[in-house]
Amino acid sequence: MTEHNAERLEKRAVLAVSGPDSRTFLQNLISNDVGRVTAQQTVWSALLTPQGKFLHEFFLVKDPGIGNLAPGGEESLLLDCDREGRDDLIKRLRLYRLRAKVEVTPRDDLAVFALPGLSALEKLRLNSVPGQTRAEEGAILFTDPRLASLGARAILDPATAAQTLSRKGFSLVEDAGFLALRLSLGVPEGRDELLVDKDVLLDAGFDELNGIDWRKGCFIGQEVTARMKYRALVKKRLVPVDLGDTPAQAGDAILDSQDHEVGRLRKVARGKGLALLRLTALEDGTGSLYANDTQVTAKLPAWVRIASKT
Repeated sequence: MTEHNAERLEKRAVLAVSGPDSRTFLQNLISNDVGRVTAQQTVWSALLTPQGKFLHEFFLVKDPGIGNLAPGGEESLLLDCDREGRDDLIKRLRLYRLRAKVEVTPRDDLAVFALPGLSALEKLRLNSVPGQTRAEEGAILFTDPRLASLGARAILDPATAAQTLSRKGFSLVEDAGFLALRLSLGVPEGRDELLVDKDVLLDAGFDELNGIDWRKGCFIGQEVTARMKYRALVKKRLVPVDLGDTPAQAGDAILDSQDHEVGRLRKVARGKGLALLRLTALEDGTGSLYANDTQVTAKLPAWVRIASKT
C-alpha cells in the first residue's frame, strides 16, 4: 500500500468571521465571490489596499461547526491565513466592520495541514475540481482551490490531528514536500512571498489561480486591478526557477548576461525557487540568468497566461 504523508503548515493560522452579516461584509472587501463558498466549495481570495496593493491572502471555508460553535449557532466562515499577518488581518476586518453584525475572532483550536499531490486527492476521495470541499469526522478537507495538482488541505483540531489523519490513511510528518511542490508549480503563499503594500494580484497569478472573480462587483482595489488586466499592464510575474546547486537565498537579485537586475528571489527550497521576474527577461530566454554567479533557469508553468498589448 502506498504511504501518504501530511504536514502541519506552521506558518498558517485560522480565524473566523461569523454573524448574520458575515457574507455581505466580506463580499464588499475581498477579491473573490463569497457567494461561491458553500459546504462543498472553498475559494482563495485576497484583501487589498484601495490602490490595489496586496495585504493578505487566505482560503475562505464554510465552518461546519468543528471545535467551538459560532456564537448563537450563526453562520461562521473560516479564513486559512498567514500566521504572521493574522493579527493585522483581524484588526483590518474589525476596522471595516462599522455597524455590520459580524464578529472576527482567532481560532487557535484549529490548524491547517497540507496533503500534497494528486494521489492525496484520490486517497481522500476528492476530485480534481479546485476547491471541492467535504467535512467529516472532525475535519474540513478540500482540494486546493488554486491548482488541484497541489493536492488537498485540511483544517483540523491540532490536538487530535495525527489520529484523524491516520484514520484517513495519512502519516503526519514534519515535511511532506508541500513547499517544494508549490514552488515547482510557481504558486505563492504567505507574506514572505507576496510583499505587503507592494505586489499586485496579477503579478502573482491570482487571476489564473482562481483568486479573483471579475463578475462579483466591487471590492477594495478592484478598479486598479481591473485596469491592469484589461490594459495588459502586467510587466513582471512570479515564476518558478530551478536553482540547481546555487547558494542563492531569498532576497538575492537575479541578473541577466549584461549584469542588469531583472528580478529577485522570493523563496528557496530544495533547489527550487520562486522569483519575481520582468517579462522581458522571460521573452529574451532564461538561459542567461544568474543568481550568486550561478545560472538559474526559469520557465512559465502551464497554468500561466501572459496577456499581450494590442
